[in-house]
Amino acid sequence: MKDDTSSAVQSENRRLAAIMFTDIVGFSRQMGSNEARTLRLLDTHNQLIRKPVTEHHGMVIKTVGDAFLVDFPSVVHAVQCAQDIQAQLRAYNAEHEPAEQIHVRIGIHLGDIVQKEGDVFGDGVNVAKRLQELAAPDTICLSDVVYRDVAKKLDVGAVVALGQPKLKNIGERFAVYALLPEKPTGVRQHWQVQRLKLKQWRRTVQAVAAVLVLVGAGILGRYFSGSAPAGLPLPDKPSIAVLPFVNISGDPEQEYFGDGLTEDLITELTKLSGLFVIARNSTFTYKGKTVKVQDVGRDLGVQYVLEGSVRKGGNRVLISAQLIDAPTGRHLWAERYDRELKDIFDLQDDIRRKIVTYLAVRLTEGEQERAWRQYTSSPEAYDHLLRGWEHFNRSTKEANAQARQMFEKAIALDPTYAVAYSALAWAYWLDWGNQWSQDPQNLERAFTLAQKAIALDDSLSMAHLTLGQIYTWRQQHDQAIAEGERALVLASNCADCYAGMAAILNLSQRPAEAVGLVEKAMRLNPQYPGWYLYILGYAYRVTGRYEEAVEALKNALARRSSYHLFVHLNLAAAYSELDRTEEARAEAAEVLRINPNFSVEVYGQITSQKDQAITERTLAALRKAGLK
Repeated sequence: MKDDTSSAVQSENRRLAAIMFTDIVGFSRQMGSNEARTLRLLDTHNQLIRKPVTEHHGMVIKTVGDAFLVDFPSVVHAVQCAQDIQAQLRAYNAEHEPAEQIHVRIGIHLGDIVQKEGDVFGDGVNVAKRLQELAAPDTICLSDVVYRDVAKKLDVGAVVALGQPKLKNIGERFAVYALLPEKPTGVRQHWQVQRLKLKQWRRTVQAVAAVLVLVGAGILGRYFSGSAPAGLPLPDKPSIAVLPFVNISGDPEQEYFGDGLTEDLITELTKLSGLFVIARNSTFTYKGKTVKVQDVGRDLGVQYVLEGSVRKGGNRVLISAQLIDAPTGRHLWAERYDRELKDIFDLQDDIRRKIVTYLAVRLTEGEQERAWRQYTSSPEAYDHLLRGWEHFNRSTKEANAQARQMFEKAIALDPTYAVAYSALAWAYWLDWGNQWSQDPQNLERAFTLAQKAIALDDSLSMAHLTLGQIYTWRQQHDQAIAEGERALVLASNCADCYAGMAAILNLSQRPAEAVGLVEKAMRLNPQYPGWYLYILGYAYRVTGRYEEAVEALKNALARRSSYHLFVHLNLAAAYSELDRTEEARAEAAEVLRINPNFSVEVYGQITSQKDQAITERTLAALRKAGLK
């Protein structure tokens, strides 16, 4: 007679195990959109998973659709296997289009498992599954017990501590760590780190609205306010941030002069390929604040900081400037200028020369010709240009109209002032693009003025970028790309030029390249504006990276992007393509709130997208969201 107790023990085997749980990102959605392709990719995925599992002594306990549950003899074997899997998937994805790529989340835990009647249960399985759900695409989430063990024995690479998140149906809280696919070396990677850290927090916020009220303003406000990732790595060439020159005249009306002088200096330095120069948008976040240069250097990822003050009165100007080594706070040189206003151009040249000399910046032959160019001999015209920039940078309909008036006065004072023509062209382009004016001639005015600027001086990067944007709208994509490339040759540090070129490529059947250009723009401008994220979100969406598109576009709204209508349009399309119908319809409602007369048909007629297939896919997604 068989012993019942012995039989029960044999049918229920409890032991400690290192468990790995894997899952394909977006598998269910992909099955719904293209079952045949998804099943083919699943076969490829299974082959890529099973080989490392065997090599690292793992045993597949079971598979459920696209998920693998694997048992290992140790946590070291489990983590090595997971790293191998992600490495092989990265290599595979690098050789395939987005629609053919496979992205996996992995969770690993050491805990009790119970094997019973051919199935497996227990803490080890449950926690590993929840860690997998917590992981971002292409990353590995480890429980504290796993991380503490393997950190002593393996090179785990880039690690992000995710705190002690609440895991669904798991009573105990413990530290969780994410292993990134590579060490964060750029703005996009640092952004992904921040997104990982906030991911579980955001889930909690969504579930508990009260938490959003109490803590959302503190945490998400910092994340979306434009705060730069801390500790950006230094570039491989001399790097500098120019802080706004402080107005010490005691007259607030003279504020424009110091700001304009600073902006001019930044613009000229961006033309030097031997330097790495932080954009105005980022350095001006420190305006009016008492800051330590060490903090500025760390936040912006630069070695040097230039700061100064200016007093303008009558026909004289007093300027002081000092170059500081950011990590140490040590002053490298300081200079004080007391000049007549008519000498302002020579004064600016002297500051630039000292920077170039002290930092041993090597100029190319073309840069030597352009570096010390003076664009006007009229201090009055220059003064009106600076006043125009003050209005322009407020980015409103009314301020833009005032900026145009100032730029036009500068041109009247000096009809050969190429920079003023370029500024006026850009102001008309923004007026047309933001629909601040219903005048249909504004686009043609921008085009004519940019051409005039280039005819007077071919070295103006923003004039070339303006032409590139207009050519894109006219669907003259080859000319647009040529102008964008010219802008980058002339100003290799111009963050807006990289972002603008990305916008051109997005609409010229090259959106995958646009992503890298936006990342460069973000590194040069760590406090980047929302429209960078709109361009990035568009690139993600048209290349099929819908989840990333949603993340970028939502962040664009949080940063008050000036492209609100188009951000909501792209969110509606992205949510539609993710089959998130309720959210797609909510975005469609926002589109109609902003423009009650919006028409999908008209939008299709005016879009400047070169790839008709992308246009048709977008229009279908918008109709699915409820737009007509």
